[in-house]
Amino acid sequence: MDQAVKMAGEYGTTMSPEACGGEDKAIYGTAIIKDGGALFVLESKGNWKHAGFHLSTSIVAPALLSLPYAMKGLGWAPGFLALIIGAVVSFYAYMRISKVLEQAELEGHRLLRFRDMGGYVLGRTWGYYPVSVLQIGLCLGAMIGCIVLGGQSMKLIYKVFHPNGSMQLYVFTIIFGMVMAVFSQLPSFHSLRYINLLSLLCSLGYSLSAVGGCIYAGHSNEAPPRDYAVVGSPGSKAYGVFNSLVIIATTYGNGIIPEIQATLAPPVTGKMFKGLLVCYAVVITTFFSVAAAGYWAFGNEAQGNIFINIEPFVPKWLNFLSNALVLAQLLAVALVYAQPTFEIFEGKSSNIQKGKYSARNLVPRLILRSALVAITTLISAAIPFFGDINAVIGSFGFTPLDFVLPFILYAGVFHPSPRTPKYWLHWTIVIVFSIVGLLGCVASVRQVVLVASTYKLFANIV
Repeated sequence: MDQAVKMAGEYGTTMSPEACGGEDKAIYGTAIIKDGGALFVLESKGNWKHAGFHLSTSIVAPALLSLPYAMKGLGWAPGFLALIIGAVVSFYAYMRISKVLEQAELEGHRLLRFRDMGGYVLGRTWGYYPVSVLQIGLCLGAMIGCIVLGGQSMKLIYKVFHPNGSMQLYVFTIIFGMVMAVFSQLPSFHSLRYINLLSLLCSLGYSLSAVGGCIYAGHSNEAPPRDYAVVGSPGSKAYGVFNSLVIIATTYGNGIIPEIQATLAPPVTGKMFKGLLVCYAVVITTFFSVAAAGYWAFGNEAQGNIFINIEPFVPKWLNFLSNALVLAQLLAVALVYAQPTFEIFEGKSSNIQKGKYSARNLVPRLILRSALVAITTLISAAIPFFGDINAVIGSFGFTPLDFVLPFILYAGVFHPSPRTPKYWLHWTIVIVFSIVGLLGCVASVRQVVLVASTYKLFANIV
């Protein structure tokens, strides 16, 4: 029994009766936790609907407003083909991760974190540490990106009512960070479930606003002439293709599937599949409609945020509503991607012998979480052009975590035979998306270099 508990503690797991030598069968389905991060932040109380809310918030985010911009680098047919492939492959990849987690639970190990999953399958050197670096870098980048966009959305709302107002962008960024600091004190991932339900509704709302605005603009007498040709030199076209592919792949990115599955009450078998169905119903509804409407209305003049194109054509109330919905969801997205870092903080600072709400655990939580939000807010205010840099982070983070590693981990657990189509399908996906990710990194770095001369600290870019 002691050895079984020791094995469970290494990865923060659940042990089966068989793994426990048949002793104390009541332990089955109960997490044996060795740190406060898993116990307090990743508490396993949710159901499949809650997983659907978390998944939708982490995937269906304001980044989808850049899909018309991605379409202009590909054109109609290749663009929609890329969207379809991204949807199918990402859904399939997330199911592979879920299957690995479910199989590990059946074998007596409930893996609660992506880094634990990597360590369990590939070992600490090749799995635990690389996954930790990739995931935390990705999550911090997502947090900063959300705060940057949150500040910009707040200023756009301000400009609706005060077109000639003098308030600088960094002021709104700091206000957004202060609001996030308050909500960051919610103790667990599970406690975000209703915020993430609201986030799901917000994504549907601003997507509908974007589609309606594009249709309205497209039929306006002042509508710009539409040109769907992919323009530029052969070299710039090639870079544009890979940049567009990375934008699409990153839009489907998640990077925290194990942490979301960890919020489910055990046993988890089948629950994540239902949650993914909820999420991808929202994905299909929003991604494809916004991409089609935005590209139809503006062609190769589509901007990185389609609301920038729409703004001159639609009433003020629609601009206000759209940016308010984006703003509300950005707060939820930032909180979701903060959870893996919060989990690490509480794993190091909490005393699990004390209660979650004891002063011993509340004070470090307040200090560490507030410090993280303060630092990311300062970075966001100082470099509001972080979106260009975040594309590089997304290439390094989302592609390996969401389109490469799931199939490697699946092979390490299930060992599909080379004689089966599944084996060759998985390795084809790994190779293709590795190439896309690598070339996307090159294209993203090139974009940063091209516009680096325009960067200015604390710039008022909206």
